[in-house]
Amino acid sequence: MLCRLGSRWLRPLPALHLRAGDPPLAPVPTSGAKRPTLPVWAVAPVSAVDGNGWYEALATSSPVRVAEEVLLGVHTTTGLPWWGGILLSTVALRGAVTLPLAAYQHYILAKVENLQPEIKTIAKHLNQEVAVRASQLGWSKRVARLTYLKNMRRLVSEIYVRDNCHPFKATVLVWIQIPVWVFMSVALRNFSTGATHSEAGFSVPEQLATGGILWFPDLTAPDSTWILPISVGVINLFIVEIYALQKIGMSHFQTYITYFVRAVSVLMIPIAAAMPSSLVLYWLCSSFMGLSQNFLLRSPGFRQLCRIPSTKSDSETPYKDLFAAFYSKFISRK
Repeated sequence: MLCRLGSRWLRPLPALHLRAGDPPLAPVPTSGAKRPTLPVWAVAPVSAVDGNGWYEALATSSPVRVAEEVLLGVHTTTGLPWWGGILLSTVALRGAVTLPLAAYQHYILAKVENLQPEIKTIAKHLNQEVAVRASQLGWSKRVARLTYLKNMRRLVSEIYVRDNCHPFKATVLVWIQIPVWVFMSVALRNFSTGATHSEAGFSVPEQLATGGILWFPDLTAPDSTWILPISVGVINLFIVEIYALQKIGMSHFQTYITYFVRAVSVLMIPIAAAMPSSLVLYWLCSSFMGLSQNFLLRSPGFRQLCRIPSTKSDSETPYKDLFAAFYSKFISRK
């Protein structure tokens, strides 16, 4: 049977019949250029990432939708290319959310540090009182020790409440920073894999495919040069080493945590190498801002501006001391 199209007669294409077991049809490419491909696990639909649907629930959750709206809002409002929008969004979030929380964390930790002489004095007197009471009442060493610990915990807690500086308040940065990082990462993954479409009528993946810069022009593809993934790992390792250098006489638990974070930083390199460049660019910007934030909070002037109490461990030349410690540990090794 022929059908007419303009001045020509065309024969319709034969119907395609797929049988059970036949492989699915491959999508027709829209251009002749061959683009880098992501691993199946990095581009699979959210419903197929996990059989229990936990990732699907996360990817379609309200916080992730808010993160998507933030990224789209920055992109459309500023008119920046996507790489610039990601960079600006990261700087804005870090500056408006995590930097004040980090300053508050240092404020709490400084107050706790300044209370240590008082706590040591209380511990000394309490130990003497318990020893006298144990001798009078015939307590065993175990009972005396438990009595001392119970009363010491109560007294220390009362001191922290009195000065409104309970150490748990210093963890608020972690409880905010990690979820924000996760939500922004999932939002960028949704954009890069086409799991979310803009209501404004344009295709976000298509814009991301041309929204990169330098050696990563396609933000939906992984960085084949590994420059972005390696940079993420190096900066994270640098942050860990700065933390380790400022800690003198770390406990076994702190040492194990430090080694664990080092391992995670190295493991992030191959993971980032398989992710869309948009996601890795966000990780790199976030890590760089974290490193800058670490240096900024060492500045005596900035600490005074944030009204962080001065402590005995503060230095007038923090950057010089840090360089000296870094040089002694990793370069001279005498």
